[in-house]
Amino acid sequence: MTSWECPDCRRRFARAKQGHECAPALTLDEYFASGPPHERPIFDAVHEFVKSLGPVHVEPVSVGIFLKKAGGWIELRPKTKWVALSFPFPRTIDNVRISRKPIDVGRFVWHVVNLRSPEEFDDVVKDWLTESYDFER
Repeated sequence: MTSWECPDCRRRFARAKQGHECAPALTLDEYFASGPPHERPIFDAVHEFVKSLGPVHVEPVSVGIFLKKAGGWIELRPKTKWVALSFPFPRTIDNVRISRKPIDVGRFVWHVVNLRSPEEFDDVVKDWLTESYDFER
């Protein structure tokens, strides 16, 4: 995983001196100490799966957990009743599981799936993440 680590906050990014809010990442224990109870089981299910795809760096920050390859890849952001899973994809996915309008940013399209439980992290979502992981950004 090629990346640059900020010497001040020790967070990893795709490009050297990439602009960011320079705040250190939390430990997983620090992060989950104040989160909603449904968040940890969903993170565990997603994390266990994506580790099987290849190297992934886990970065808990105040707004959620970022799972990174060389740069950003997946974002898990807690909501009151679910966790919003955001991921890039090489094309627009037309499926009722996509909870927000996909955002086209050039070479890829950002999608969001709302997960209310680990069981909603099913084979359909896993297939999307597998293709997303393999897609070179």
